[in-house]
Amino acid sequence: MTEIVIYSVLLVLGVALGYFIAAVAVRKSIEKKSVHLLDEAKEKAEVVKDKKILQAKDKFLQLRSEHERYVQGKNSVIGKSESRIKQKENTLNQRLEESKKKANEINSIRENLTRQLEVVEKKEESVEKMYHQQVNQLEALSDLSAEDAKAQLIETIKDEAKANAMVFVNEIIEDAKLSADQEAKKIVIQSIQRTAAESAIENSVTVFPLDSDDVKGRIIGREGRNIRALESLTGIEIIIDDSPDAIILSGFDPVRREVARLSLHKLVTDGRIHPARIEEVVNKTKKQLDKQILETGKRTLIDLGIHNMHVELMRMVGRMKYRSSYGQNLLQHSREVANLCATMASELGLDPKKAKRAGLLHDIGKVPDSEPELPHALHGMKLAEKFKEHADICNAIGSHHDEVEMTSLLSPIVQVCDAISGARPGARREVVEAYIQRLKKLESMAREYDGVVKTYAIQAGRELRVIVGADQIDDAKATELSYDLSKKIQDEMKYPGQIKITVIRETRAINYAK
Repeated sequence: MTEIVIYSVLLVLGVALGYFIAAVAVRKSIEKKSVHLLDEAKEKAEVVKDKKILQAKDKFLQLRSEHERYVQGKNSVIGKSESRIKQKENTLNQRLEESKKKANEINSIRENLTRQLEVVEKKEESVEKMYHQQVNQLEALSDLSAEDAKAQLIETIKDEAKANAMVFVNEIIEDAKLSADQEAKKIVIQSIQRTAAESAIENSVTVFPLDSDDVKGRIIGREGRNIRALESLTGIEIIIDDSPDAIILSGFDPVRREVARLSLHKLVTDGRIHPARIEEVVNKTKKQLDKQILETGKRTLIDLGIHNMHVELMRMVGRMKYRSSYGQNLLQHSREVANLCATMASELGLDPKKAKRAGLLHDIGKVPDSEPELPHALHGMKLAEKFKEHADICNAIGSHHDEVEMTSLLSPIVQVCDAISGARPGARREVVEAYIQRLKKLESMAREYDGVVKTYAIQAGRELRVIVGADQIDDAKATELSYDLSKKIQDEMKYPGQIKITVIRETRAINYAK
């Protein structure tokens, strides 16, 4: 038993000793590996350190070369600037010397003129003495005072002076027309040639075609409830008469007529026509039409190259498509005016983009969401100011019908281009009553002058022919009458384009052979 215990103790001691020896061996191997790894780490650190130092040196050299190039560039720019400044200094010095020379010459000329004036004054005094002596001699010979003789002389040459003055005025006017109007006509003709627009005429009614008369009954509905729902939702009067295969949508608002037309098209295509369905379709159509209006405004601005416009103004531009003025489509008219303004501004050396923007927006006051009490030009100017448009553009909008004073060069350009677009043949339809009144006013204004026998307004009011009595008005007075009448018409009447005034004086010599 004791031996077993001893053997057990010895075994435990042996195991412990072996474990200790193994642990010592493992520790030594770990220490060797640690030393080896530490040495390797130091070597790698040295390598990395050397590499980073080389990279830093390369970067420094690169930055230094870039800095040197930058400094050289700046030095070259400064050198060029200095050379330009020296050249300007030299030219200024030369001009200063020339101005000094000219000043000296002017002083010498002034002194000579002063001496000559003194000589002239002395001669005038002597001439005046001689004049008084001659006047006294003439008064003594003619038994007339100088004032009486002067009055008679004035009366005798008064008519001749008037005739000569009118001839002189006509010559000046003709010279001005040849020199000034030639360039103006060139600019206007180039503007018209480079701008082409179609004229679209819209009425206050829209005809909606039907496939058969059976659809009319479905549109009317039981006791007329469908047609009443359509009229109340769209604000358009629907006229169903005996005309075959068609109904008429009547209303002054083209947008509402378009909503009614599209809604009817959808309802007839779908086949379900009742008040609830009508309300749903009309609401959807209004939303779709609003999107189309905004898209039309965007496309118009893109086509014209106009940017950074407020979305509300863009929407109003789109609404112009469904408006008309004297039968002329408002959007086509505004696009035409915009292109004309840009062309004319380019020819005159002004900003064509600003002119095009003003031309497009000049009639924006005709498409308001509500009915304003102001004229459309003033209302359009207020809208442009509200949406932060440039002051020159706002003034051009407000003054194109002379409601406000023109303060920029864009304003007369917009006014002229608006007149060109509206006055060309076929662009607009005039109200018959206004047209007749204008012709009557032209003729009555000419009849107010003495010596006028007959007046005729012809060429749709573009020409006024005045027949005068040959025994009452001579050729010189006929020219004067034509000039005065043109000024009066220009001051008192509003009209597109220009009016030609022709005064006709005819002399007939009649004899009879018996």
